[in-house]
Amino acid sequence: MQFLIYIIVYPFLWLISILPFRLLYLFSDFIFVIIYHIVGYRKKVVFDNLKLCFPNKSEKELKHISKKFYHHFCDMMLESIKSLTISEAEMKKRFTFTNIEEIQQHENNNRSIVLMCGHYGNFEWIFILQKHMKSKGYAVYKPLANKYFDALIKRIRAKYNSYLTTTKETIPTLIKAKRDGELTINGFAADQSPKINKAFHWNTFMGINVPIHTGAEMLAKKLDMAVVFFAVKKVKRGYYETSFKTITTTPKNYENYEITDIYIKLVEQQIIEAPEYYLWTHKRWKHRDKEDK
Repeated sequence: MQFLIYIIVYPFLWLISILPFRLLYLFSDFIFVIIYHIVGYRKKVVFDNLKLCFPNKSEKELKHISKKFYHHFCDMMLESIKSLTISEAEMKKRFTFTNIEEIQQHENNNRSIVLMCGHYGNFEWIFILQKHMKSKGYAVYKPLANKYFDALIKRIRAKYNSYLTTTKETIPTLIKAKRDGELTINGFAADQSPKINKAFHWNTFMGINVPIHTGAEMLAKKLDMAVVFFAVKKVKRGYYETSFKTITTTPKNYENYEITDIYIKLVEQQIIEAPEYYLWTHKRWKHRDKEDK
């Protein structure tokens, strides 16, 4: 059944991916009408999240942000599909780096890197970074239920010397890489809600006390990696600009969870600046403290 679904759906994805960007975004506008106005995909979740994080904004302001978010959300979905066939040159033109030397310096210093980001902008296109680096790229992900689509995503990333690993695979994979003298860049989008039984650390995120993922910090300390945050800015439709900020090159010198707290505040800054580009469809604040409910 999985293969049947794959061979039926894949041709449609491929056809979408070869659309010129102008037509791709016209199609995105059409998808927006369906998702936002007809289906209403997670509209309540999005609005409740916005209301929780921006209690001083009016309902009109929140609805305006929500609508802008859904436009971006549809763009991002189709841009992810575009990754199937987009050329390296086109990707480099549309996803640029303002200070790539910041991260290249760590590589020149023979350091592997924990690269942290939020679910903000088009975080999916970061894999083009590997075309500017020598290090092998890894990203922690949750495997798709359909093994054929899962393999497809892995093949797309592998074109750019970037590889996906599950949570269980990550530590042994990176320990082996370190033992073999292989430099790695390891991506973590760590701003979503952890399982409550695996929540070791709580702090405020957008003013609300919630559990926070700490795996990236713990890995950086275990393997002595530099920790770098990257912020994605949407310049205009289909164009993104990324900047890097080194949090630390000596993670072991920080108290537990201190690096995580610095990271989460950097994600907050992005959200406050332009909230419409954050991934509001996730139930990020479902485990918040009772006094915040």
